[in-house]
Amino acid sequence: MLRPCIDLHEGRVKQIVGSTLRDGSPPVTNFQTDRSAAHYVRLYKADGLQGGHIIMLGAGNEQAAREALATWPGGMQIGGGINPENARDWLDAGASHVIVTSYVFQEGAIDWKRLEEMAELVGRQRLVLDLSCRFQNDCYYVVTDRWQTFTHLRINGENLLKLAEFADEFLVHAADVEGKQQGVDLELISLLAASSPIPTTYAGGVRSLDDMRQVWRVSRGRLELTIGSALDIFGGPIPYRQAVDFDRELRTA
Repeated sequence: MLRPCIDLHEGRVKQIVGSTLRDGSPPVTNFQTDRSAAHYVRLYKADGLQGGHIIMLGAGNEQAAREALATWPGGMQIGGGINPENARDWLDAGASHVIVTSYVFQEGAIDWKRLEEMAELVGRQRLVLDLSCRFQNDCYYVVTDRWQTFTHLRINGENLLKLAEFADEFLVHAADVEGKQQGVDLELISLLAASSPIPTTYAGGVRSLDDMRQVWRVSRGRLELTIGSALDIFGGPIPYRQAVDFDRELRTA
């Protein structure tokens, strides 16, 4: 259930409120450290937390990402600026999957040709589709360009079923609550659990072990869960070791 994460910004491990990433102004940063991304990957590897993701937020993160992937080949996914020109290279560098979002959206709509191109290039089994979303007009819509641009694509059963033909997994940040530690989006969690036909990771808003329990209860154990800034290894209130142990307890109960 628990999927680890590493966010890289300007070559450093940080925890940023994703919705504040804009050109021309610094983002709201919850945490930053001089510890390397590889340090965190070694920690995740020791605990067998496979399937987490490294997200490169802008330029200047490639070296740190490559060092992290080399620490655990096949253990982590990679996202951020992924396109046909670099996707195979990141897989060769040790990523288990590449995560794609903005490349497959054009002018607010899904570009099915580009999505098919990516799936053919890397293989559906090594492609994760980022469907991070925000709530508007009683619906969840996929957002791109650092979560600033609303697309026309709704998160619903019909669309998820069609998109699943091209991807091995979905990654969904609840962008309205991500990085804020104000509680998880239970409505979105319920929707994803009921509608997604492939493994799906939810991220956003976790602030306590009780939130982990809520995600497990509402999703009936069908969703994977990412916790970022709420963990003490990223300056938050939840002890990392407790989260790992609690996750194992939930999965074996």
